[in-house]
Amino acid sequence: MDDKRNWITAILLSAAILLGWNFVSQKFFPTPPKPDVTKTVAGAKDAATPAAPAQPGTPAAPGATAPAAQTIVPVEAALGSGNRVPIETPALSGSINLVGARIDDITLNKYRQTIEKNSPPVRLFAPGNTKAAYYASIGWGAQGIQVPGPATVWTASGSKLTPTTPVTLNWANTTGQTFRIEYSIDANYLITAKQTIANTGTAPVSVSSFALINRLGKPTDPHEQTSWTNHIGPTGYVDGKSEFDVDYKDLDKGEAFKYGSAGWLGFTDKYWLAAIIPAKGERVTASITTPAADNYQALFARAFTQIAPGTQVSTSSRIFAGAKEVYTLQGYENDQGITRLSNAIDWGWFEFFEVPIFKLLDWLFKQIGNFGVAIMLLTVIIRALMFPVAQRQFHSMAQMRLVQPKMKALQERYKDDKQRQQQELMKLYKDEKINPLAGCLPIVLQIPIFYALYKVLMLTIEMRHQPFALWIKDLSAPDPLHFLNLFGALPFTPPSLLAIGPLALVLGITMFLQFRLNPQATDPVQQQVFKIMPWMFMFIMAPFAAGLLLYWITNNCLSIAQQQFMYRKFPQLKAAPVK
Repeated sequence: MDDKRNWITAILLSAAILLGWNFVSQKFFPTPPKPDVTKTVAGAKDAATPAAPAQPGTPAAPGATAPAAQTIVPVEAALGSGNRVPIETPALSGSINLVGARIDDITLNKYRQTIEKNSPPVRLFAPGNTKAAYYASIGWGAQGIQVPGPATVWTASGSKLTPTTPVTLNWANTTGQTFRIEYSIDANYLITAKQTIANTGTAPVSVSSFALINRLGKPTDPHEQTSWTNHIGPTGYVDGKSEFDVDYKDLDKGEAFKYGSAGWLGFTDKYWLAAIIPAKGERVTASITTPAADNYQALFARAFTQIAPGTQVSTSSRIFAGAKEVYTLQGYENDQGITRLSNAIDWGWFEFFEVPIFKLLDWLFKQIGNFGVAIMLLTVIIRALMFPVAQRQFHSMAQMRLVQPKMKALQERYKDDKQRQQQELMKLYKDEKINPLAGCLPIVLQIPIFYALYKVLMLTIEMRHQPFALWIKDLSAPDPLHFLNLFGALPFTPPSLLAIGPLALVLGITMFLQFRLNPQATDPVQQQVFKIMPWMFMFIMAPFAAGLLLYWITNNCLSIAQQQFMYRKFPQLKAAPVK
């Protein structure tokens, strides 16, 4: 009767953990249901092309009213309309739209939309009259004069924007003011725009300049949703801190967020970032708003400046449009003075631990050329560093095994007096100098390591679409094979709770073998729970990234090898005599 009760209790506990974990994992550890596919961000259905905004807290610039809604056309059609200057660098391709001087065409040369061989490159920016409009724009606001707007057609000097060939755009109004934008670009993802206004008129003019990122629609891809572990949406370094608290849903409520200073701001996706950056040390005001339904905008603007006749004023803005590569972001942070740009990757509270894990893993990958093997070697290094702690765990487990006969005798003697039984067990632990919790220390230490590796695999683009071997083509995605649909033979995707694949099965088996080498728990309910736990973890871990399962399997195998070594070295620990 007691055995049946113990089994029922163990099963109920396991079921509660499994069902509860399914909820917790979706909220705190979201995993993509299939290999990452990142195209242009989905846009609004009926999107109007927004115009140049006013400076926060200032009157609107003349000509800055929104134009009528445009007909939505495919990206290819929008790009084929002419009036464009090509952009070519090793990292990105695209073009500048001479209508409005917008940077609205950016694709990332090094990154593909899927893991398929002929997959097209990821598109980050798209023109304003497309379904997935997303672009950067710079401009001016003024009082009493005409300034260039979204419909202004600029004249270009220079046929192509490359790291060695800048491009200059020119436009003049009818009252003697000439506007000039000098675009330059580096070999990665940073575009610099030097804005100049020359006043050749007869009276002084008051002018302000601004830069903005405009996005129509929010991401609909399940990978691109804000979670407890990763912020997706408006972000930046504003008012002296990194901004992770503003979400699309806040903007949808009509809230506007204004800031007295900004180091940079824009919109972040899981792997991509579009941001505007003022000159180093420059004082600007900034805002994150929604000028129209399903239209999101990040903007910074400078104070109005008086320009006397015969003089000119220049300002510089920078635009980041590209992948959130760790070393690239850190390079801009250090070399360009862009404060906390690396925080575009939402490392969270454990950045101090996660970044070293990433750097070690990335270094191993560069030496070996395979991220799966790099993860396995990282596991070996971690196990080596934790060897003294693991030895203490093994020693504690061995002591527990040696005194198990005495523990069983005490349990039999005081089976009707649980309080006395616990007192005697505590006395036995004290007399034998055993800490029953010491065996948990390595497990506790592994939790931050596991979480750090989870964040590294989930957030860093360096891990995206990295293959291991055989059927594992993307270590940042779950195991693509599932037993329930016969490895894809049946046309459906199993729910995450039942998405058991070969890696999850191997994890369950290795954990089962590892638990068998541990001393048996004295409590009957614990015994049943430990028998079920490996298979329970098999279900829990199945939806996680393949790289995480590879880490855990390698760790289990190393634990088994270490335990076998210790048992061979000290055979008396395997057959514990009664003292």
